Amino acid sequence: MSINRNATADLCSEGVAGNIEGNEVTPLLTYGSAPPKGASFASSVFNLMNAIMGSGILGLAYVMANTGILGFCILLLLVSTLAAYSIHLLLKLCDQTGINSYEELGGRALQKPGKVLVGISIIIQNMGAMSSYLFILKSELPAAIDSFLNPESIGWVRETLSAHFSANKDISFLNLSQLHAWYEDGRLLLVLVTLCVVLPLSMLPKIGFLSYTSSIAFFFMLYFAIVVVVKKWSIPCPLPHNVTTLSGAFKISNSSDSECTPKLFAISSKSGYAIPTMAFSFLCHTAILPIYCELDRPTKARMQNITNISIGLSFLLYLISALFGYLTFYAHVDSELLLGYDAYMPRDIMVMVVRLAILLAVLLTVPLIHFPARKAAILLLFGGRPFSWLIHIFATLIILGGVLLLAIVVPDIRNVFGVVGSTTSTLLLFVFPGMFYLKLNTGPLRSFDSIGAILMVVVGVVMGILSFSSIVITWAQNS
Repeated sequence: MSINRNATADLCSEGVAGNIEGNEVTPLLTYGSAPPKGASFASSVFNLMNAIMGSGILGLAYVMANTGILGFCILLLLVSTLAAYSIHLLLKLCDQTGINSYEELGGRALQKPGKVLVGISIIIQNMGAMSSYLFILKSELPAAIDSFLNPESIGWVRETLSAHFSANKDISFLNLSQLHAWYEDGRLLLVLVTLCVVLPLSMLPKIGFLSYTSSIAFFFMLYFAIVVVVKKWSIPCPLPHNVTTLSGAFKISNSSDSECTPKLFAISSKSGYAIPTMAFSFLCHTAILPIYCELDRPTKARMQNITNISIGLSFLLYLISALFGYLTFYAHVDSELLLGYDAYMPRDIMVMVVRLAILLAVLLTVPLIHFPARKAAILLLFGGRPFSWLIHIFATLIILGGVLLLAIVVPDIRNVFGVVGSTTSTLLLFVFPGMFYLKLNTGPLRSFDSIGAILMVVVGVVMGILSFSSIVITWAQNS
């Protein structure tokens, strides 16, 4: 069955994927005699890149430290290639079936259980992604504001009073917490930015409206990669000892000259986070079909070109930032790269600006990732009902509330990358596209795409099991 691609905008909208009955396609929203003009090629590229890039760029240097440079490059190329190929399978299925929703593809392939499984996976994946973004805001935004508003006095006052308290036990009645300004409370700032920025942008009814914020976020990410390259030569190796972070705490480094030699390959218990973090970093499949639906003159070839450009540019930025981040800190890379610069260059103006830029980029990404999660939730709970502002607002508030709570509770961003990446990211990136293609494709089983789909399913299952097992073992050893 084929479908007129010029009618794609009529067949796809948030929570309004077309109802497919045999060969009949019934749009749930119509726009009259002519559909509105869709999103441009460039804006779609920015939106897709913004869906791809986010907090993952901060964790890839940590992955390189635990896999080695060549090992990292091989894995990054493998995951990015599989991501582009799995999108090719999804777009091909869209053209063959006329379905333009990831959840509906699951329903067509595996009936209602498939639709529910895909919907739940999308919700968990995107809520995990959003919580990781908000976690970064919670941990980094207070330090960023503090560095601009009070760059010199706070750390000195804290050190002086701490030394004074240790020498004079009789002045314990003084309350150190009084030194903290309100903007140093990461949880309070997180609530404020969610209400003032994330919530209004998340209320927008179409994903195409976010193309302007997505373009801004991309240039922030580009600036981050440039700063990581430049600052490689500003931090000595071996790393200095007993440095003071922006928050006034001491961070002890035990670097030696031998640690300043980069490793080409490395294997450790922490290597289990490699594939999940990469899968997390390249997963844009939940946003690919909504973007496809709103594309001007939508065709499979046009959307595949958008995908290839977006993944290619993201690959370059990921590789550059991970490589130079690793060559700066070597084995002492934090699971969140910005924390290293916070420790060794807390007052550097470029670091201060890039910290603020990456926070703004992450902040602007949250509404884009929220869109597919809300679409999946509405589709599962309310089926094919026409668009309703009441349902739209209710779903937005519930999802953002859950994400906000998760971001406040999570102690380490690495846990989000690992668990979500090894489960839902692996399913959505590798397993589901291959499985659905094998189930719905009418072509021969020995064709190139069918063989590729089989390999996708096998690779996804094996990678997911091995990665999740490694992460659980690491937790058990640490506990």
